[in-house]
Amino acid sequence: MAGKGTPATALLTKQKVAHTLHAYDHDPRADSYGLEAAEALGLEAARVFKTLVADVDGKLTVGVVPVTGQLDLKALAAAAGGKKARMADPAAAQRATGYVLGGISPLGHRSRLPVVIDSSASAFPTVYCSAGRRGLEVELAPADLVRLTGAVVASIAG
Repeated sequence: MAGKGTPATALLTKQKVAHTLHAYDHDPRADSYGLEAAEALGLEAARVFKTLVADVDGKLTVGVVPVTGQLDLKALAAAAGGKKARMADPAAAQRATGYVLGGISPLGHRSRLPVVIDSSASAFPTVYCSAGRRGLEVELAPADLVRLTGAVVASIAG
């Protein structure tokens, strides 16, 4: 793996959580970072989750959904105890998480943000999500992801 670790990998190591890092060569022309990761690593796409930042009633909130689906903003708002959600401004998402778009991990944010993970994650022994930079995925148990992020688990993928 080229380069240093990320806040996400540092958190996993500090908390002694079993995980595996999977690096791949990111293609800047890829239309979907998550689908690119699934294809490059030869993974079942339903096990690869993307991290999206939304604004729920004025508060940034993270939604983690399979790359095969879309984030249901109404379901995210309800799961987060809000009324209305819209996708966050990309610059605000990058500032709050400390990550660049396409490399936003649900773990190790600069600011503590509420996280909602789609309930489909619990159907798998392990899931994959960004480890904090483009071209780097982390594989871990869904229960560990929920615990480390303090997430609510709800059906938020459309």
